[in-house]
Parts: sequence; structure tokens; C-alpha cells
Amino acid sequence: MKYRKEIVTTAGTLACAVSIGFFMQNTQSAERQTAQFAGAPLANSQASVLDVAEITLTSAEFSQAAPAASVEEDVTPVAAQEIVAPDPGDRPDMQAADAIDQPDTPDIQEAELQADCDIAANARPVAAAMVNLTLNAPCLPSERVTVHHSGLVFNQTTDAAGAFNITVPALAEEAVFIVAFTNGEGAVAQTAVEEMADFDRVALQWKGETGFQLHAREFGADYGSDGHVWSGAARDMSYAVTGQGGYISLLGDRDVPDGLLAEVYTFPTNAAKNSGDVALSVETEVAASNCGLEIEAKTLQTGSGIDITTRNLTLSVPDCDATGNFLVLNNLFEDLKVASR
Repeated sequence: MKYRKEIVTTAGTLACAVSIGFFMQNTQSAERQTAQFAGAPLANSQASVLDVAEITLTSAEFSQAAPAASVEEDVTPVAAQEIVAPDPGDRPDMQAADAIDQPDTPDIQEAELQADCDIAANARPVAAAMVNLTLNAPCLPSERVTVHHSGLVFNQTTDAAGAFNITVPALAEEAVFIVAFTNGEGAVAQTAVEEMADFDRVALQWKGETGFQLHAREFGADYGSDGHVWSGAARDMSYAVTGQGGYISLLGDRDVPDGLLAEVYTFPTNAAKNSGDVALSVETEVAASNCGLEIEAKTLQTGSGIDITTRNLTLSVPDCDATGNFLVLNNLFEDLKVASR
């Protein structure tokens, strides 16, 4: 990491405006999250049915009967005439039978195609209070989709088969996930994450190329040391499972233009092998993509998944002559206090 030509430390009021919001995670918030999809059909389930109520079966009528032979007259046997089956096109009753026997193929094909286009999402808990989230949308390949979870929002892209398979840090024990396409279609998945009580999490989310980074320095670690955890040294969930320390999850598709991205730091508070403080900060490098601009972000913090604290951040980035410098915001999170077990 090319640290650092100059560090500008910001204490919440310098070069940024922070608005603080707090909310409790409960079932009512989950109901509000899912309201836009509750009861709404995600695909057309009304298959076409052939209506035969007005089809009347008829038989041919003959106006003249063949004259009976007189008993007084000689009857000369003649060869029987060849009986030719009538053309179905000439018989109304045959047309009706054909209408019954031959279903409306285009309608059935349309119904089958609609069934193949159903969107399905599934969530299941995995290690370290993470959730494996899968999506299957066969008629929406290579499409942008937005994932919502307890205030955390980021963009993904479906693959060529219209699917994705990702792992997301849970922010609540009763975890609800909404996936929404730009055309208004989507799906909802939920699962119970029983391990949530053992972990603390902080998240940083933003839009586009802002240069935001989430940093955690565990137990007095210096920048660039083993205890400095950030996107350039993110670790993986095995550190948290074994109680060695925290790790960072990178969420969102970096290839989505002006996409929503997020980073989430997870620490195993109830299973940590060490004790002390974990210093948390938000940083951004002044670069050509953000210099002279106001950039926005949102932070989320939860202890054991009990509640979530959110803060909205607007940061004024210095002009481009300060390119290469870093802005450091130290007071957006509560530092973690860890007691070894």
C-alpha cells in the first residue's frame, strides 16, 4: 500500500458532515423491507385454459330418405357402393372434436416459458455468522441486481445463466435479504443466524469510485503490520472462526458502472484469544476520481446483532493538487473493546 505522503485526520466536523441515525432491528422492519414484494407475483402464474363451453356437437341431417322397395317389384341385387369417410373439414362435429383434442399449443408454450422464468432466492447460514445467498433468474442473464439486508445495500450481476452465489455477513439473527432487478422483479429470502450473538460487525458502503476504505487496527497494531486489517489485507473467515482476529468482506461487483459497494469488518468478540481495543476508521485517498468533489458513504455497526447504528457521511475532498494524500476519519465507529476468553 502506498501509505502515505500526508495524513489529514478528521474528527467528525472537519471537511465532512455526519448525520447520525439509530434504529432497532425488529420484525416490523423486516415486514417493511419485504412489503414491496409481499403477495406480488414475480412471474405470471395464470396459464391459458381452453374454454369449450360454447362448442356444440352436431350431426349431419338428410332431407330425403331412400325409397323403400315394393314387395310386388322384382328386386335386383346391386353391388354396395363404396363408403368414403367424410372430410373432417366438411363436418362441424369433427371440427369440434379436433378443437377439443388439439390444445392451443402457443398458449401452453407461453405458460411453460413463464414457469421457466420464475425468480427464486435462497439463504442459508454458514460459518462465522455468514449467509450463503443464491439467486436463480434464468430469464435475466448478465443483469444488474441490488441486494438489500438490514440497511446494507450493494450491487451484483447475474451470470450467463441468470444466477449468482455469494456469501454475505449477516447483520441480524433473523436475516432477511431482498434482491431486486431494475425492471421491478425480484425475490425475498430469509434465514436464522444463530451464531450472530458471537460476532461484532461494522460496515461501510458507498457508490462509485470514491476511494473509501474501512480499516481495523487490532490491539494497537501499526499500519502495514499483521494486525492491520483492510481491503489490501482482508484475511478470511477462518481468522474469526478460530478466534485469531477479524476479517473484511468485500461486497458488490466492481465492474458495475457507478455501482453500490460495501466492506464489512467482522470480529469474534466472544471467542477472541487476545484482549484490548480494535481501532476502527474510514479513510479515502485523494485521487483524480474524487478530488474536489463531495463524496457520500454510510456506516453501520452492530454488536452481537442486537441493534444497528447507522451514520450518513458527506465528505468534501480537497482539490486535485492534494492527490496522493489520505483523509482519515476516526470517530465514525465505536472502537471495539475485547476481553480474552
